[in-house]
Amino acid sequence: MTIAIDKRPQGCAGTILAMIASDGTAAAPHARALTQPDATLRDIADAVHALCVLHGAFPGIVDHASNGCTDPLARDWLGQAAAAISGERALLVRLTAAVGPLPSTPGQAASQTAILGQRNALEMLSRSDRAGCATGTALAFVLDWVAVRGVLDSCARRMALPVGDPFTAAASQAIALLKVIEASASVERAMAFGAQQMLAQHRGLWQLLEARAAARHAM
Repeated sequence: MTIAIDKRPQGCAGTILAMIASDGTAAAPHARALTQPDATLRDIADAVHALCVLHGAFPGIVDHASNGCTDPLARDWLGQAAAAISGERALLVRLTAAVGPLPSTPGQAASQTAILGQRNALEMLSRSDRAGCATGTALAFVLDWVAVRGVLDSCARRMALPVGDPFTAAASQAIALLKVIEASASVERAMAFGAQQMLAQHRGLWQLLEARAAARHAM
């Protein structure tokens, strides 16, 4: 899935949406490969387990950002987004149970440590007291989740399970907020920083999962 944008936003909105397009999950070769019919179930299961470790626990990125947000407009959106992400957590848990155990992979301990480190980094970003950072992190997370859901929906189809409720509304609401939110230059920089760092963690995850898949295939 991709995010439809009716016109090219300017300023902070344009910056963050450009980041999503160039550095997000949709641009990750391994994530795209997992949505293909020839993707192995082991590789799909590995990704689902990793995503569950990263995003399956409550409170998550959006919840932390909502708790610390003082901007009324952003806080209203964060509350709506938190409800949508709650459903995504439930989907992650169902899929993790359905795909079975984590596939045996060389270097498992190091991989687990790396994923936990990413989770800690995302929590720090979403709890940042730098005005705008947590909101930018949450916005990028919700927008990038559109592509992540493509992987999860592909997994659900492979397991003959129903896919989750559509996530496009939550992404559209995030874009709408980006277009109307008014912030100082320093807050916009903080939002862009939070978004950039969130995407860096997702990019690192897909690179790690790609390396793990290569290691399994070489066994």
